[in-house]
Amino acid sequence: MADVPLVHVPYRGDAQAIPDLLSGRVHLYFATLTATLPHIRSGALRALAVLDKTRYDALPDVPTVGEFLRDYEVDAFNGIGVRKGTPREVIEKLNREINAGLASAAISARYAELAAIPFVVSPVEFDAHMVAAAEKWAKVIHTANIKPE
Repeated sequence: MADVPLVHVPYRGDAQAIPDLLSGRVHLYFATLTATLPHIRSGALRALAVLDKTRYDALPDVPTVGEFLRDYEVDAFNGIGVRKGTPREVIEKLNREINAGLASAAISARYAELAAIPFVVSPVEFDAHMVAAAEKWAKVIHTANIKPE
């Protein structure tokens, strides 16, 4: 969207990429906040922008990319899946228990410490989110003419 020339350097995750970022071997990395926040707070890294649609409470002075590029938004999320055919009542119970855990004081405090935002939804809402995400990224892949390697 910004037409910025970048060279993609594949990493298996933050644990491999962040040391290269800290050492200056790579100059830019799209990282998770939970992995980089300690380095940002220490001054070792500088956050340029967040990818989500809103600024993060942990980094209130860091703008969103959408503030520069209209309609830009990336939401990173995690979810828990079960095998196809799992009874609906089992799925509902898992959802209730997981959401209750996420609402607990201890988990909420730990999430706040990590600047993580719990994604508390019903199974139906999560399904809809997954469908929307698949459609969004399929469009990005098509528009950018990305081919599997």
